Amino acid sequence: MLYTIGQITGIINGKGLLGAPDNTITRLLTDSRSLSFPEGTLFFALKTRHGDGHRYIGELYRRGVRDFVVTETDNIEEFKDANFIVVEESNAALQALVAHHRAQFGIPVVGITGSDGKTIVKEWLYHLVTDNYNAARSPRSYNSQIGVPLSVWQLREENTLGIFEAGISCPHEMERLQKIIRPTIGIITNISNAHQENFSSAEEKCREKLQLFKDCDVIIYNADSHILSSTIESMLLPAKEIAWSQEDPERPLYIESIEKDAQGTTIRYQYLTIHNSYRIPFFDDASIEDSINCLAAALYLMVPPPIIAERMEQLEPIAMRLEVKEGKRGCMIINDSYNADTASLDIALDFMERRSSTMPALKRTLILADIKQSGEEAHALYSRVLDCIVKRNIGKFIGVGKDICSQATLFAASGIECHFFAGTEELLASRTIKDISNEYILIKGSRSFHFEDVTELLEKKVHQTILEVNLSALRDNLNRYRNTLGADTRTVCMVKADAYGAGALEVGRTLQECSVDYL
Repeated sequence: MLYTIGQITGIINGKGLLGAPDNTITRLLTDSRSLSFPEGTLFFALKTRHGDGHRYIGELYRRGVRDFVVTETDNIEEFKDANFIVVEESNAALQALVAHHRAQFGIPVVGITGSDGKTIVKEWLYHLVTDNYNAARSPRSYNSQIGVPLSVWQLREENTLGIFEAGISCPHEMERLQKIIRPTIGIITNISNAHQENFSSAEEKCREKLQLFKDCDVIIYNADSHILSSTIESMLLPAKEIAWSQEDPERPLYIESIEKDAQGTTIRYQYLTIHNSYRIPFFDDASIEDSINCLAAALYLMVPPPIIAERMEQLEPIAMRLEVKEGKRGCMIINDSYNADTASLDIALDFMERRSSTMPALKRTLILADIKQSGEEAHALYSRVLDCIVKRNIGKFIGVGKDICSQATLFAASGIECHFFAGTEELLASRTIKDISNEYILIKGSRSFHFEDVTELLEKKVHQTILEVNLSALRDNLNRYRNTLGADTRTVCMVKADAYGAGALEVGRTLQECSVDYL
């Protein structure tokens, strides 16, 4: 579904200063560092408490971008062949455009909110339904006022399901996200003290989050949670409920037993009088609750219980995604051997480009498995993949799987160094993998290709004490301080003594990506 810059001007009710109104827009950009396809990119110059996107228009213009949404028109006459749409507020315009885009789809859409577990539920549910639906989903943890529209923009004609998460930190934010996601199926994971500082009570925060579901057909939640049950009852939401419970056998989804052993957990349940069970390779209560929320959604989407049980046993920790490791022979590795689709590939390539920018001596290498369930003809799909690879300056491409092998001629014509293998075992036995050295390697493939074996072969074995640093917690702490500061107050972060052993390079990069003013 394509839009011209002229059409977008009308959709967001902007004033168009257009020299080429027929320019076609395929990508939305809010962060200049993520630019990969100048042609077809529409840049929204967002103003935040800590930055102003108008400062990057000149740089983006020099890199080939010709379409901009702005609130200020100073010096735009310098950009002779560019299109500008002038609006009152760029973020509102971004949200209005994507809300219009969402309205073009009559497919089921899952909206996920709550204090914890949103990303886990999204990724696990995607895994459970992936062979039954062509699903679009939020990349990584894109659940903010900016992340949600960038996620929903990924909806395409071939999709038969959407899975999007929504997070808030202040009152009145969810109303805007609801108009963008417009979920038909709602999942609320839980309500904890996370981001509590801007709400008078947990009940107020719960009511705000539940605004996401005001037009849903069905709401999925833990009926044993008093705050969820009482708040949902008081709001008189029109949706029917799949309220699961370990205590009340009259609920639509009754959890009969939860049995933990040395290898994982077995959950036995009754859904609409039918008894079934499944196992997950986890023991913690949070993972068990997340799996039950996914179970309820998959059952509602009519995924057969035996298929659900089979896929539940294959669940993996989400923290494995985009894990950076030191490799053998001077290599660095990004392990993303969890799934493969074009949206997450683009995100992973962007992640790789940023991380490898300080190591220009290392060749960028992509090891990619067949992309399944895309709904596209192979040549068209891998033409798009190749376009991404070229734009991200990949120097070596290693393709694994019969579909990618069938497009070997296409990749070879690009001039990139290419190698193709019918399966993972053939790759592991090859000189190609054994001779890799001084490369920055992204390993990207769905679970069925067992690319964890590739990571295991390439990573450097170091027998020493390991310190794991939670960079998400660092971001949360920074944002908590920012919420107490005035809009004009700048932030300087002091990174000293190797970030007190946490790693100055990674901590500094993370703070930079959070747009702190000074390091």
